[in-house]
Amino acid sequence: MSDRLAPVALVVGASGAIGRFLLPRLLESGYEVIALSRLSRASASPRLRWMVGDLHASLPQLPAFDVLVSLGPLDAFAHWLAQTPIAGAPRIVAFGSMSIDTKRDSDDADERALAARLQQAEQQLITAADARGSRWTLFRPTLIYGAGIDRSLTPIARFAQRWRMFPLLAGARGLRQPVHAQDLAGACMSVLDREQTGGRIYALGGGEQLTFAAMLARVRVSLPARSLALPIPLGAVRVLLRLGRQLGMRSRYWGAIRRLDRDLVADNTAARDDFAWAPRSFHPDARAWVNAADASD
Repeated sequence: MSDRLAPVALVVGASGAIGRFLLPRLLESGYEVIALSRLSRASASPRLRWMVGDLHASLPQLPAFDVLVSLGPLDAFAHWLAQTPIAGAPRIVAFGSMSIDTKRDSDDADERALAARLQQAEQQLITAADARGSRWTLFRPTLIYGAGIDRSLTPIARFAQRWRMFPLLAGARGLRQPVHAQDLAGACMSVLDREQTGGRIYALGGGEQLTFAAMLARVRVSLPARSLALPIPLGAVRVLLRLGRQLGMRSRYWGAIRRLDRDLVADNTAARDDFAWAPRSFHPDARAWVNAADASD
């Protein structure tokens, strides 16, 4: 840490799901926080300063900082870190994705390319951090939920609330391990001052493994209004998938559909041993599907 009265944390991608829970935790722990986002935002604390910037384009002049947290796309952050002079050797915590493993051998070229980009980004970040003498920690979380802005479970929940119908994929037996964004914010805080977490990559899954079908059933139970269950046989979905591919149709959901009977889970052992990782089980309530920014408008 520097000799400033309070340590300074720069959070990149601060307006995302994890950032909504991390910023208050940093402030409560005595940090001055610089939150970087692509859109201008008002600050509710004199120790929180929002700055507008885009890693793909240009960033404003940044003050000195002691901690650097990346919550956005890992490839953009790693490239920026490798190309940008930074004073000192800040502690670095960055979030990637379990997709680096689950999509590596996909039969979808776009998904394989994503896994390759993540692998390259991790190595680029490690090289840049080591060159600066910075301690770094990388997280690979599983399916993230809890802030109402994810692209996996929240769209399903909102569809059900709007149309009062809930699609249930019968036969989707692949295990999932959803992890709450608030727990991931806690993981970030937990590793900052733990020496043993430097130079480590951790898979981070939620506190419970359950089938994809059971996960959807719990989402349905969490909704404030009743919805009609709409069972969809997994076999029928696959027939439609094959037909669509034969017709040349493309969809970003097809890869996910093909993995419905595969287990996509994380081994939490290392995280549990090194920083007492103890995430909650999957019992969401209606607040998990509400975007707090929308609710406050």
